[in-house]
Amino acid sequence: MESAVKTKWVIDPLHSEVHFKVKHLVISTVTGTFKSFDGSLETEDADFQNASIEFTLDVNSIDTNQEQRDVHLKSADFFDAEQFPKISFKSASFTKDGDDYELSGDLTVKNVTKPVKLNVEYGGTATDFYGNEKAGFEVSGKISRKEFGLTWDGITEAGAIVVGDDIKLNINIQLAKEA
Repeated sequence: MESAVKTKWVIDPLHSEVHFKVKHLVISTVTGTFKSFDGSLETEDADFQNASIEFTLDVNSIDTNQEQRDVHLKSADFFDAEQFPKISFKSASFTKDGDDYELSGDLTVKNVTKPVKLNVEYGGTATDFYGNEKAGFEVSGKISRKEFGLTWDGITEAGAIVVGDDIKLNINIQLAKEA
């Protein structure tokens, strides 16, 4: 029996973005991005079913459009970027669900690793002007920041929680097929 041909796809950072949203004072939402990240997807067949996926984010690239908040997020109160400069994800399964996929794997934040499930919308494949094959995916999901040791809690004088626990993730990824 012939072994399957492995195909590697790498993230095209110019056409990808990582966003997160968190409730602020319960009444509004703060949106942030990570500007620097890296990742790949490896398949054994022509489709993406059961692909192996690895992804890392550079914590120091966090950007919420407010410098003081970004400095606080990088501090030991939250991500502790000096001690834990990367957030990483490694897939356990990537299974087809209709036209889309369910991605399960281990997310590591601040040396805490927990299983997470994410929804992946497949945007399709296309060839760019230079003959490179590209694939697009939109990844979404929700995680609890406190489960990953991001436990800082501020309470206003009126008793309102400053930062919500749920972090909504929205990641648009364009992958380039390696020759």
